[in-house]
Amino acid sequence: MQAIAPWGQRGLFVQAIRSTVNQTSSIFNFFCTQPPNKLLTSNIEPELEKPKCLSLRIERLPRGEPVGSAFQSWMREGFPVHRGEIFHSINRLRKLQLNKRALEVMEWVIRERPYRPKELDYSYLLEFTIKNHGISQGEKLFCCIPKDYQNELLYNNLVIACLDKGVIKLSLEYMKKMRVLGHSISYLVFNRLIILNSSPGRRKTIPNILRQMKADKVAPHVSTFHILMKIEANDHNIEGLMKVYNDMKRSEVEPNEVSYCILATAHAVARLYTVVETYVEALEKSMTGNNWSTLDVLIILYGYLAKGKDLERIWATVQELPNVRSKSYVLAIEAFGRIAQVSRAEELWLEMQSVKQLKATEQYNSVISVYCKNGFIDKASGLLKEMSMNGCKPNAITYRHLALGCFKSNLVEEGFKALELGMKLITTKKVRSSTPWLETTLSIIEIFAEKGDVRNAENLFEELKKANYTKYTFVYNTLIKAYVKAKINDPNLLRRMILGGARPDAETYSLLKLAEQFQKK
Repeated sequence: MQAIAPWGQRGLFVQAIRSTVNQTSSIFNFFCTQPPNKLLTSNIEPELEKPKCLSLRIERLPRGEPVGSAFQSWMREGFPVHRGEIFHSINRLRKLQLNKRALEVMEWVIRERPYRPKELDYSYLLEFTIKNHGISQGEKLFCCIPKDYQNELLYNNLVIACLDKGVIKLSLEYMKKMRVLGHSISYLVFNRLIILNSSPGRRKTIPNILRQMKADKVAPHVSTFHILMKIEANDHNIEGLMKVYNDMKRSEVEPNEVSYCILATAHAVARLYTVVETYVEALEKSMTGNNWSTLDVLIILYGYLAKGKDLERIWATVQELPNVRSKSYVLAIEAFGRIAQVSRAEELWLEMQSVKQLKATEQYNSVISVYCKNGFIDKASGLLKEMSMNGCKPNAITYRHLALGCFKSNLVEEGFKALELGMKLITTKKVRSSTPWLETTLSIIEIFAEKGDVRNAENLFEELKKANYTKYTFVYNTLIKAYVKAKINDPNLLRRMILGGARPDAETYSLLKLAEQFQKK
């Protein structure tokens, strides 16, 4: 049995809690696909919303009302406060990014002691203190925690919290201290280090992190491989992705549905559809229940594979979920549009209008993209007006879709105007590297290529190059077509292509041969 902290130590500990300053902070989330907090709330499963649920009472507290009122009402009704209810509440508050409320819960637990606090309670308290009040307050708190609980779990959480703040040097110092004390370092720490060093300028340090992981005898977790796979997929590096996947198999780490989601999506973007089918089959076999995120990925993949029946099957499964997210509607509309089932996409659009509030530009963009890809520019223009009337502002992606629709309808002047309007808007690197942006831009380049408009094709090609999308052979072939249609021979095209990381194929050499003939004439 673990000893209870002496009263003097406990008094200092409670005092440390009460002396924390009231500040807020945010945590950088890598590869985040979730919408802002406002939309996250709508994703919580209805079955958790029970009248006798402590976590729900805490979440529903008005802003500014102390968390103690939720506990008091709970106990007045004769319910004890168990550790399980607290941990459940904390996990939900973390998911909702309600870090301040989570800290209040843990402060109440330590102060009122409805049960004897253990290492996980102190670990949560430390985590949310750092999230809300910074590392220095977290370090002060750490020193006040009873020595019996200053163990492996607490040190790991301290390091992770520091890494979440982006403070690498201090984290490495604590890791050294853990080695001296004989504490094992969690794979989660190394995961965070990899994420923090995933930018192009710092990516060379990742092999060193993996070597240190091996030296510390920390076995890579499946999530570690997922992070490495996602880095390669985002860089459009199929060879690098497969190398990580093969390393994963050699390490005898079993791939799961997330692994197959990453593999299938990356190959779909690369237009390697035969490979995609193999991974989709493996994905469906590895599914554990109806996970909405996996179902969303399958909607995207069956859109790429142009398998309407399978797309309908997955959508029927999504509709059986307790809550169909707005994002799922958006993905389904885009997927049906991809396979030219415009009427089906319109049905889903009308259904989304009836069950969801249309307040996001992303919602309108989904059906605008369908109309523009399939040449219905008049319908897209009508939605643009409706969008403005409902208070949604068109963004850069909206105008990029409209530009494609105009060029497809031979409205050249309007197309260039839409392009110009979109370029005037501030667009993040994340958006410019997103698949919808890149694929729409390539579709516009294809139209320029057919007309032999080399100058405009080259201008947009530079955008794709910055996102490494030009590593795919079909992208370079599109540019070469522009030169062929313009009857221009550029002897540097093949060299550019190889140096850019793309591999020439039979179509490449055929196009280059045609260009050479034009020069001879």
